[in-house]
Amino acid sequence: MSLDTLTEQLKSQAAMNPPLGYRVTFDLGDDGFLLWDGTVTPAEIAAVPEGDGGDAGPEADTVLRLSLDDFGKLLSGTLDPTLAYMTGKLKITGSTGVAMKLAAMLGD
Repeated sequence: MSLDTLTEQLKSQAAMNPPLGYRVTFDLGDDGFLLWDGTVTPAEIAAVPEGDGGDAGPEADTVLRLSLDDFGKLLSGTLDPTLAYMTGKLKITGSTGVAMKLAAMLGD
């Protein structure tokens, strides 16, 4: 899946949930970043391809690092967030509480 496709899928899932209340950066390595600003309603979600200079990590409450493929599996429900974390496919920097809230939202 492409970064744009996953961005649209994340936007649709975010719209079905209450506001997150935090800023989250999905660091997808060489594939770029997804920035989720859940402090505004509706949530603002944007893709930043690698090389566009957009690492908003310092502004984010939580940074989730995983591959584009694993991110697609998380969104589709075929990869459990807890299992991804325990096996090292998902790395969390910042608030793990925010990551847990996000996992619950995406799991619905």
